[in-house]
Amino acid sequence: MGIHHFFGSLADLELIVRCPGKFKYQPHNVAAHSFKVAQIAQFLGLVEEQAQQAINWRSLYEKALNHDYSELFIGDIKTPVKYASVELREMLSDVEETMTTNFIEKEVPERFQADFQRFFKEGKDESLEGQLLAVADKVDLLYESYAEIQQGNSEPLFYDIYAEALETILRYRHLASVTYFIDEILPDVLTQDEKSASQLIATTLSLLKANS
Repeated sequence: MGIHHFFGSLADLELIVRCPGKFKYQPHNVAAHSFKVAQIAQFLGLVEEQAQQAINWRSLYEKALNHDYSELFIGDIKTPVKYASVELREMLSDVEETMTTNFIEKEVPERFQADFQRFFKEGKDESLEGQLLAVADKVDLLYESYAEIQQGNSEPLFYDIYAEALETILRYRHLASVTYFIDEILPDVLTQDEKSASQLIATTLSLLKANS
């Protein structure tokens, strides 16, 4: 037992490839994704704070940095598979929770176990910080899929991932940070590369209209 096992496991997150089984010009791993989500969540939190919302920064950072640690045990499962049915999602959630708890009880000294349980529990809840995590997670996914489309990846899955990510982001339009993303950031994404933008613009406008 020792925290060094936890520290060592962080390197293993670099070996877990996101969206496995599909050709990608730029592969991504869970460790890098967690860092990017933390950075994005930090910015979203800043926008919310400027909109006079109180941010629990400790909670936001803990949620963002740790939100995919359990993939160390089950790997990265593509969103369409993970959410194919309520029963499957619940089964995967139970497996994640059980294996994470076993890891904490076996590897983490008792004095820190309650904190690690908090670190690794599902972070996407109804709190403002949980909502910002949900948005940040999908913003990074949107950028990952956009990058593949921009580089000419003809795999239709990446258009589906882009649409699913944006649709999820739009469910949080009540947040000032999402309004900022839609009004200030998304237009820059769509005008960055005219060659790959036409279909994405059509998809984006359709989703914006449907979720207005």
